[in-house]
Amino acid sequence: MDIKTSTADKIVRELRKCGVTHVVGLPDGESNSVYEAAMTQDGLTVVPICREGEAVAIAAGLLLGGKTPVVLHQNTGFFEAGDSIRGLALDLHLPLLMMIGYRGWRRDKPLTDSAAIFLEPMLDTWGIQHYLVESENDVQAVSRGFKEANETQKPVVILLGTGGG
Repeated sequence: MDIKTSTADKIVRELRKCGVTHVVGLPDGESNSVYEAAMTQDGLTVVPICREGEAVAIAAGLLLGGKTPVVLHQNTGFFEAGDSIRGLALDLHLPLLMMIGYRGWRRDKPLTDSAAIFLEPMLDTWGIQHYLVESENDVQAVSRGFKEANETQKPVVILLGTGGG
């Protein structure tokens, strides 16, 4: 279940306020509306990828080139991109905001999808701060995460949760 279009539009507006120039990613069931909203924004370039492991390397190149990218993919893609996240984002201290579709997340029910069960413990193990955005009321977390990534020179994750399971 995708995050609501109105919430996605506000997320993209928040990214623009932060000066984001590129969204590097692969849309999924939870983040597709954010991907689509980003595609409609003037001054915001969407860089489609084939596999999530490419996203951090492409974002690193954009950062080195003076651009301001964010990475967008699903929690399963986060696991696939693990070596790039470790070897580039963490080891090189990249101030990278990552938005991750939180497949399997449920607000008031036990988690049953291993992609959801393992995500936050893995982020905690790697010392990656994370914030949940599931509605328009949470969108300010995008700016907070962006600011924190730049202050700490570490990646920060925005979890895109729909609560639909």
